[in-house]
Amino acid sequence: MTVDGQVESGFEAVAHAFERNFGERGEVGAGFAAYLDGVLVVDVWAGTADSTNGRAWRSDTIQPIFSGTKGLVATCLLLLVERGQLDLDAPVSRYWPRFAAHRKDGVLVRHVVSHTAGLPGIRRHVLARDELLDDRHMAALLVDEEPLWAPGGTLAYHPYTYGWLCGELIRRIDGRDLGRFFADEIAAPLELDLWIGLPVDQDGRVARLELAPDYGKGPSTDLAQIYADPVRAAIWGNPPILVGNALDWNAPSLHRVGVPGVGAIGEARAIARLYGCLACGGHINGTRLLEHDTVAQGARPLARSRDPVSDAPGAYGIGFALQTDALPFGPPHDAFGHGGAGGSLHGAWPTQRVGFSYAPNQRRDDDPDHRSAALLSALFDAVDVR
Repeated sequence: MTVDGQVESGFEAVAHAFERNFGERGEVGAGFAAYLDGVLVVDVWAGTADSTNGRAWRSDTIQPIFSGTKGLVATCLLLLVERGQLDLDAPVSRYWPRFAAHRKDGVLVRHVVSHTAGLPGIRRHVLARDELLDDRHMAALLVDEEPLWAPGGTLAYHPYTYGWLCGELIRRIDGRDLGRFFADEIAAPLELDLWIGLPVDQDGRVARLELAPDYGKGPSTDLAQIYADPVRAAIWGNPPILVGNALDWNAPSLHRVGVPGVGAIGEARAIARLYGCLACGGHINGTRLLEHDTVAQGARPLARSRDPVSDAPGAYGIGFALQTDALPFGPPHDAFGHGGAGGSLHGAWPTQRVGFSYAPNQRRDDDPDHRSAALLSALFDAVDVR
């Protein structure tokens, strides 16, 4: 396997770890990038972007990152917080009056952004796939939902509903939808090849998703486990597009709409640049995106406990997933970011001033995923000796 790209002196071991993922761990196609102090120090890619026609992964290949999107949404929220337009302690109904229906008047913004709103899935309506293409419709369905738990009391991951809730807040505060807000306020100033809602002329660059041979055996991907529990079914199986019909995400219609919270598509180097900016306190190469204190506030814990549905440890700030004892973001204890279904992983190491992004096209449900773990271990060692 030939690895293309570049690495700065001292980071060769990261490229070697990336290469071993293909030889030893069955990688199909992927990109990995990292910034240190605002400098791109690792930018590598290899493998096959589309096995149906043999298209190789190239410098400009872009990749769906699923829940890695939530870190992009979190950055949008921080901009509104910094501008005084979004108050974490306000009820959601201050911005969205009808949301208070069905005992949701006590749901605060801080509950929505930290997965403690008690609304992790849609229970009152069986969804068809195409309903996901209309975020206003999905927001209206959430108005009719009742919390499963008292707001603020239970941390239960909201895989889809986080995006619709936050996206509707952004629309009601700013007037732009999530994809437009992200494009104007984040992607444009940082010059990122990264979208929540892909322009049609970019679709030829998208890597085609594949499923690992044993995909579908994990607690959030095994349909038998999912439908055995009505709560789990509402969260992961309504509709079963993240799991049973996972390859539906190759559809251009889903690329274009940019499903809030799960629909971002972009280059690994672009995502690494965003997190490199956050790792440096909101500034990169002369561009200020956020103030240092705002970034620190975003990575401050709002909720930390075991998820009652998945039984996995969870920790969240303002939209960002935070480090837990399982160290999903590599060795640094102050790391934050967000992973995505199937194995993508993106984050910041503030102490080391590092931002990184790993974007593969083979979806797995391994826990832990040794592909990203090997890359982050090599990256940390390289940074640690500088």
